[in-house]
Amino acid sequence: MNPQIVQPRARYLIPFDPKRVPHMFADVLILGGGIAGLRAALSIDPKLRTVVVTKDELVLSNSSWAQGGIAGVLDPLDDVANHVSDTMSAGKGLCEREVVEAVVKEAPQRIRELIELGTKFDTEDGEIALTQEGGHSHRRIAHALGDATGKEIMRAMIETVRARENIEIWENTFSIDLLTHDQACRGALVWSNSHGKTFVWAKQTILCTGGAGQLYRETTNPDIATADGHAIAFRAGAELRDMEFMQFHPTVLYIAGSSRHLITEAVRGEGAHLVDVTGYRFMPDYHEMGELAPRDEVSLAITAQMEKTKHSCVYLDLTHLPADLVNERFPHIKKVCEKFGIDITSERIPVRPGAHYMIGGVTVDLQGQTTLDGLWAAGEVTSTGLHGANRLASNSLLEGLVYGLRAGEGASRRALEIPDSFTVPPLDSPAQVTYPEEEELNIEDMRNSLSSLMWRQVGILRSEQTLHAARQQIEFWDRYVSRQEFNTVAGWELQNMFLVARVVIAAALARHESRGVHTRSDYPETIEALAEHILIHSAV
Repeated sequence: MNPQIVQPRARYLIPFDPKRVPHMFADVLILGGGIAGLRAALSIDPKLRTVVVTKDELVLSNSSWAQGGIAGVLDPLDDVANHVSDTMSAGKGLCEREVVEAVVKEAPQRIRELIELGTKFDTEDGEIALTQEGGHSHRRIAHALGDATGKEIMRAMIETVRARENIEIWENTFSIDLLTHDQACRGALVWSNSHGKTFVWAKQTILCTGGAGQLYRETTNPDIATADGHAIAFRAGAELRDMEFMQFHPTVLYIAGSSRHLITEAVRGEGAHLVDVTGYRFMPDYHEMGELAPRDEVSLAITAQMEKTKHSCVYLDLTHLPADLVNERFPHIKKVCEKFGIDITSERIPVRPGAHYMIGGVTVDLQGQTTLDGLWAAGEVTSTGLHGANRLASNSLLEGLVYGLRAGEGASRRALEIPDSFTVPPLDSPAQVTYPEEEELNIEDMRNSLSSLMWRQVGILRSEQTLHAARQQIEFWDRYVSRQEFNTVAGWELQNMFLVARVVIAAALARHESRGVHTRSDYPETIEALAEHILIHSAV
């Protein structure tokens, strides 16, 4: 397919005077402190000064929210070929086999490495306890603290990173834009409440900023998942790929007025049923694997059943499972549901799909290098070719580890080749057109309007009509949002979200078929000839 072109409104979000902004220097700059960012940091040569920038506290990354676990072949009855086959099948023709095989082969080693770092996985008879999730043919999901795997993995990694003398961690620091010169990344402009704007110049930069779930009203993602990495990479000239593929998790706790809590895939892996408002178990009507079908299939089935019953949700039923098993495996979910008066051992859990994982992202090669010299990337911000058109459950933490390691090693090697003495390149400060103060925008209202529109018209079911309507409305809003000169994180996040929403819509309009998590009501079939990536380039 021909590359799509999207025009960012400006190269940089804010004006700056290089003579008035403090300058800092690092060998390697890592933007993002989730599992990919920290694994990258641990891969940097100890002789190199490494700075990790995260816009919130380290413990609040998307990785910490991961419930289900990390996939890897650890069972003698399983093998790498099975894991590869399951991943390829879930990806609906867009996985890159070389990538899938490389990542899956590394999985056992990466899991053992986590144990060496201090991660305490759940065990059974002295071995790592394994569970099964949707799309997997075998039990291969290693988990920790029952249903809080990400939290435990991040605890161990954070402790390890904090102990490294060559690694500095800048928490509560927002990455405004990448700095570029001569078509190469040279670092980033960052901001914190305590220090204001700072230029951080680096020999090599690694982007690990996570996902884009906040583009949608219904999402499992924390507030920080505002597509910042996708936006800053795109404005800097890096290629994005497959941005039409936002994965919607089938089972998100749905209680009016509450935040949306993920109900892990492992609940269905342990035998929970999906039933509609009448109590009817409907998944066997839609897929031969029932509740263990891939996520895209389950999300579509739930959406169809909600429409059929004219009800706002469906229900997860665990009441037939032993109460001791439920309490042991899902303590976090049990605790969350109890807040709303739901006993998951005896009552059904109301659920519906929500935006969960951005499959598309910054294009990277097998080593994690982007199309922009000096810029590497790992984790959810990337498009590696592992997930194709639909991510297999529990492959995300694995991808973050594998590509975090590779990007870290690659950036480290390159940084060691560059001498310490280098000059600050000239920078042209952007000119901004701003509104008078009395016309200041209501950022919260704009953000809610954007996410609601994306949910209605660029969500699980799409069409030419809804996509064009969404594009027209967002282009209108963005014409004045992008011209505003904000001085707050909330404002910069809003501008990033508008840019990435435009990119998502451009990609969705370009794919004239239904494939994986991208479903077009006007193009309902999957077309073999269209099994290609959609590339998005900046016109800047």
